[in-house]
Amino acid sequence: MRLPLIAPMLATPGTLPPAGQDARWAYETKQDGQRVVVYLPGDGSLELRARSGEVITGAYPELRPLGGVLGAMPAVLDGEVVAPDERGHGDFQRLQSRMGLAHSPAMAARRAAETPVHLVLFDVMFLGRDLTALPYARRRHALEGLALAGPHWSTPGALVGHGAQALEATRESGLEGLVCKRLDSVYEPGVRSRSWIKIRNVRTADVIVGGWLPGRGRLSGLPGALLVGQREAGRLRYVGRVGTGWSEAERVELARLLRVVETRTCPFDRDPRVPGAHWVLPRLVGEVRYGTRTRAGLLRQPSWLRLRPDLAPEDSAADLP
Repeated sequence: MRLPLIAPMLATPGTLPPAGQDARWAYETKQDGQRVVVYLPGDGSLELRARSGEVITGAYPELRPLGGVLGAMPAVLDGEVVAPDERGHGDFQRLQSRMGLAHSPAMAARRAAETPVHLVLFDVMFLGRDLTALPYARRRHALEGLALAGPHWSTPGALVGHGAQALEATRESGLEGLVCKRLDSVYEPGVRSRSWIKIRNVRTADVIVGGWLPGRGRLSGLPGALLVGQREAGRLRYVGRVGTGWSEAERVELARLLRVVETRTCPFDRDPRVPGAHWVLPRLVGEVRYGTRTRAGLLRQPSWLRLRPDLAPEDSAADLP
């Protein structure tokens, strides 16, 4: 049958629901992958659409067998494609080698053998009929009743209540975060809703400034981004660039400090080969927050918090993987 196109419902960044409302919410692990809507028309085929609506079925050939699992029952499912690392956690860096290959079947097949993906399913919007007006609790019950578990797909459980414990468990396990979903919430296609709240686990780290990149436009003459590192076995290891988090006054003050310590020599143990970089002596220490690290140890989505004049560069030991 011809299935309705349904845009994925989106979560709003926020914090845990009040303790008194905890039992009215379900908690799911936040995945670090590519959001997909899965169309199963009931004829053995499968179509995957990205959040943009683009058809990306060809990028993930190992998911095609899912098309026949429900037999003739037509369905539309919500989920996320992840590329698990050695711990079983979704690794977006690994997934990037699989994305963008929807129209390159030979390359997609080779990459599938090298870096297989897994589809995490967490909602059902259509199952023989439109379910979007049903509350989350009923949709979740319907999804779990499908028992979708296979070599490349699964339906992880959702915990009702105990949000604080669930969030702490994701932090201890090094997971992306938590998604809180109100039990009585309907599915709102394409809407960023307060009925779904996402909480990203944020970490902080002390870093040493080793260089900077000039800003553009209104930031001309000021640093647009800082190139930062951390000490490891006496060496300064590059861990990425930070381009957000400053007020205008803080950026002006950083520009002044950077001029004082400028040098022609890259201070990192390995030159990161960043075009247009200005190097500085590794004397300024700052604190940044970030989401996770790449396999190479680079900070993902770092944001500047503050200078740490109370720390000497040699004191800022790394928490490198």
